[in-house]
Amino acid sequence: MGAREGMTLRLAYRKSRRHLMKWPAVLVMLFTWTAGARAQETSGTAAAEKTAADTPSTQSAKTTTEAKAEVSSKDTGTTFKLRVNLVQVKVVVRDGKGKLVENLKREDFQVYDQGKLQAITTFGVETPESRRKRAEAAAKTQTGEETAAAGVEKTELPQRFVALVFDDIHLNMQDAVVARASTKKLIESISPTDRMGIYSTSGQVTQEFTSDKEALEKKLLSIMPRPMMGKINSTTNCPDVTHYMADQAINKNDSVILSVVAQEVLQCQFQGDPRMASAAASAAQGALQEALMAGDTDNEYTYRRLEDVLRRLGGMPGERILVLASPGFILSTQFLDEMGIIDRANRASIVINTVDARGLYSPDILGDISQPITDTVITAGYKTTYRVQEQQENGYVLGDFAAGTGGTFFHNSNDLAGGLERAGVAPEVSYVLGFSPQNQKMDGKYHTIKVALTEKRKYDIQARRGYYAPKKVDDPQEQAKQEIAEAVFSQDEIQDLPLDFQTQYFKTGDAGAHLSVVSHIDLKGMHFRKTDGRNFDNLTVATVIFDDNGNYVTGGEKLLEMRLLDTTYERMSRTGLTMKSSFDVKPGRYMVRQVIRDSEGAQMAARNGAVVIPY
Repeated sequence: MGAREGMTLRLAYRKSRRHLMKWPAVLVMLFTWTAGARAQETSGTAAAEKTAADTPSTQSAKTTTEAKAEVSSKDTGTTFKLRVNLVQVKVVVRDGKGKLVENLKREDFQVYDQGKLQAITTFGVETPESRRKRAEAAAKTQTGEETAAAGVEKTELPQRFVALVFDDIHLNMQDAVVARASTKKLIESISPTDRMGIYSTSGQVTQEFTSDKEALEKKLLSIMPRPMMGKINSTTNCPDVTHYMADQAINKNDSVILSVVAQEVLQCQFQGDPRMASAAASAAQGALQEALMAGDTDNEYTYRRLEDVLRRLGGMPGERILVLASPGFILSTQFLDEMGIIDRANRASIVINTVDARGLYSPDILGDISQPITDTVITAGYKTTYRVQEQQENGYVLGDFAAGTGGTFFHNSNDLAGGLERAGVAPEVSYVLGFSPQNQKMDGKYHTIKVALTEKRKYDIQARRGYYAPKKVDDPQEQAKQEIAEAVFSQDEIQDLPLDFQTQYFKTGDAGAHLSVVSHIDLKGMHFRKTDGRNFDNLTVATVIFDDNGNYVTGGEKLLEMRLLDTTYERMSRTGLTMKSSFDVKPGRYMVRQVIRDSEGAQMAARNGAVVIPY
């Protein structure tokens, strides 16, 4: 076929805020056609190889015309069929002592979708050994002029991305110091295929995803309390009003709290003068309003930063984990935002694991010991009750984040190092269950998932709580793009169609290299449509290059339109189809992800590869 100019893929990442969580693919909008693309070649059988040139060389004009009629890259408004959705559920099973349960089989599990038992069609066991083999298989895709040379190392694909978020808005200094020290064990435990980023809810601490343990530990030193609004009346502590008290008084209409705060103001500001009761009540109302605004503002900053981290994490090509280390906080009027965080995480297939940074705490009945105590004989009992209730409710949001996304909530323990390690390190054994929902409607609605064991053993099961069904769109081509985008930013191997590829490169100078991805596709698994003596099918091939830390570098997409005569179809069924996509990159370590999709059968294939281009 003629070389197809003017078709590449570029990442519209800055425009992703509104659409990022709209699909599990998280970056549906990524595929944009731009001019000035690289020439792309297609070859297969001897006849197909002749069509790859732009101009006829040894062919006659008639032969060239016939060949182009069979294989063409002309955009003709392809109609794609919807692909059957495969839902994958990663499951971690622990016994009553928290020990991982090994050697479970497919028949040991049951999966329910909306309460209906589903047939488990795929089953896998993930271990450090399986991850290592997957990385080694991807590394074998590298060939080229310097591959066999001594000193050229193989790269290991990043497979897990862990965003470690410290809630420095709500942390106190003591908890921050303990959390910093406890995180070192987690950093030391990350594997070569893990990438970790460190962030804070204040937005003042950022370390993008990396495998550099020294850089991660250095960034830890920046973690310290950074409340955005601070505590009101921080000098006199008069009155001692918390966000919880303000929320209960104003949003929950608890009139008792207003009376308690008014009594406290009367004593600490007006020396108990009963003539100042009205002024004390007015001051109490103002203090409650101020405390509510300060707490809500801090929560707003926290939620917005979590959204930013989810957005960043959602664009990484692999398993995505967000670990939130926080003392917790009161939901107040932000309840809808909490649901929004869970919804965004589920749409992007992100698991949120939470760690209560307070550890195993005793209820603090006297409040902040660094502040003057303003409790009176009348108010002391009430204030103690409010403090205990607040400390209990602070953890609810952490439990909700974890439960809503299939994560773990570590709390009531002073082993923060162990808790963070459990939250951030890949378990030694996990199970991957796959099922195709029966009679699924393409309505984009949320479906609940429940995973159980057949013998009803009393084990703790950690798994995602649900998924969003695909939504049928009016434009079939847009539907196909969404499916390809979802596959590109995953690391799951899809094998509906036989696909193999190798990477090749040659240096173009000290600062440049030409990277080629040579793909071989077996046509025997494709479903061609027979019409007028020809075999019709269209093949979309998307290739994306990521750097060693999972950041998008470049990519391209081809559309191959096939209208093969029977003789050509028979030859290509024996030999397969070879395609080459080329990219100009700088020396470095790269991850290659390729996804193909055919139109007639809506079948897909996806493979991972790796390449190291030495400096």
